[in-house]
Amino acid sequence: MTTAAIITLIIIALAIGLFVWEKFSADLVALLAMVALVFTGVLTPEEGIAGFANPATITVAFMFVISAAVLKTGAMQVVALRLAAVFKTNFNLGMLLMLLLIALTSAFINNTPVVAVFLPVVIKIAHSSGKAASKMLIPLSYASILGGVCTLIGTSTNLLVNGMAVQRGLPAMGMFEFTIMGLVFLVAGLLYIMFAGIRVLPARKLNDSLQERYELRKYLSEIELLPESPWVGHRIMDSELARDVGLDIIEVRRGKEVFPMPPGDFVLRSNDKLKVRCDVEKLKALKDRERISMNTSVKFGENDLMGAQSSLVELVVTVESEFVNKTLKELDFRRSFRAIPIGIRHRESLMHDHLYDVVLQPGDIILAEVKTHYVEELRNMEQQSPAPFVLLSEDKVPDFDKTGFRKVIAIVAAMVGLVAFNVVPILPAAVAAVVLLVLIGQLNMKELYQAINWKIVFLMAGTLSFGAAMHKSGLDTFVAGGITAQVGVWGPIAVLSALYLITSFFTEIMSNTAAAALMTPIAISAALGLDVSVMPFLIAVMFAASASFMTPIGYQTNTMVYGTGHYRFADFLRIGTPLNLLLWILATLLIPVLFPF
Repeated sequence: MTTAAIITLIIIALAIGLFVWEKFSADLVALLAMVALVFTGVLTPEEGIAGFANPATITVAFMFVISAAVLKTGAMQVVALRLAAVFKTNFNLGMLLMLLLIALTSAFINNTPVVAVFLPVVIKIAHSSGKAASKMLIPLSYASILGGVCTLIGTSTNLLVNGMAVQRGLPAMGMFEFTIMGLVFLVAGLLYIMFAGIRVLPARKLNDSLQERYELRKYLSEIELLPESPWVGHRIMDSELARDVGLDIIEVRRGKEVFPMPPGDFVLRSNDKLKVRCDVEKLKALKDRERISMNTSVKFGENDLMGAQSSLVELVVTVESEFVNKTLKELDFRRSFRAIPIGIRHRESLMHDHLYDVVLQPGDIILAEVKTHYVEELRNMEQQSPAPFVLLSEDKVPDFDKTGFRKVIAIVAAMVGLVAFNVVPILPAAVAAVVLLVLIGQLNMKELYQAINWKIVFLMAGTLSFGAAMHKSGLDTFVAGGITAQVGVWGPIAVLSALYLITSFFTEIMSNTAAAALMTPIAISAALGLDVSVMPFLIAVMFAASASFMTPIGYQTNTMVYGTGHYRFADFLRIGTPLNLLLWILATLLIPVLFPF
């Protein structure tokens, strides 16, 4: 192994470790690896940044814009809510129709916002039908993943593998070149979900009461300031108690006057009644010193406590949100969103203390009290692309722009047709579609820029340097030779099967994009070493990189449903492991048939 190959191996190993650690975002890790490869001399500066100019990276950016244009029409939201009626009469039929709709949509537009649209709908369906949301949300994510592997534009992973293959001088894949294999995966996956997966999943019903769901009784109280209290006559910001126990004043009642979310310079008076968020036990210990009376039996979240001036909302942090890796303090949450956090659900844990210092991650749910007049502004933020959050506690049905929907669908259909019949490549077709969407007024340029998920773009650009470094240093040939030496004695099918398994393992512990970027050059080298067609090996890597079902961190949509469904890590292992094994067997048996060596 050459020195360059050893350096590349060390840098990639460190990058994988950082991906798994999750201390830094995946896009930052990819860029760090790219910089390291350039500074160590493995790649030239031009080679290092070549990923930004790769057609796959640019195509993915424009596909985000097309997805945003479709969602802006409100069509998906309206269909999702209308589908909810089916569940009332036939739950299994409703589930099947919902999963098919998710899969079909995800085959042509980005699946993350599609899942985001369905999250609040599924929660409402669960409450109205008496079914557990935990029986529905993982299937929702899995259906979006299975739909994404059916077309070239279904997921960024497909475009990335195709782009890396073209970079190596291989022919580009067609729009529907691997659709038959994708449909096999989809049918097998849906059958498994409907007949086995739903039964395996736990039935954890979400309590309709936010008070019980977030254990608010322990952290919410109403206090009254006695005349001798040291708070009287002072501003909220000057209160030592607020700093000592992390207390938030949600509302002040003064006679018949109500002051929701008072500012820091609000002056407190004798006999003011304060609705507060803090550890009730800590507050009890200090109540005599602070000269306050307490009411710990407040039914927070019920109509008798929620006035017309404030509302409770649940905000699910999306994968591409500006909230990710930031604290509420850094976001200036109280002033920026006119909201006070009441609790944060992070994966399997529920947090109430030091909420402003919690580093937020995708899938976290923030329960907050918001000034009622500002809820409409939150709805507008939710409609942005990429959306910073998804509102779970929201019943508003969006408007459906039928005319706009017809225009968008016509443009998307034209783009797909031109690519499918090899009239133009995918990149110019996507750019042309976006330009038309702007020209007809469906999107403006500001919305175009906002629609692009820059995290994915930077992640792709950074991970493409992995492939370039592996190929230039010969590391891909070395690794491929090792795999071939171990299993090649049983023929190319065994090598293909091994590549699928290795890719599947990597995609469960780090980004699917990074897994595809890592394994594609190895797959190409393995095929060339065996002197067989590269296509079946590329298909194996492409499908395995997307088929992430065993962990909540391997794929974006899994992360989104993790906290919302109150899942545990083991739930994904329980339902995802058999599905991964099933699809591995199907890939091993059918890829060589559909894509001969």
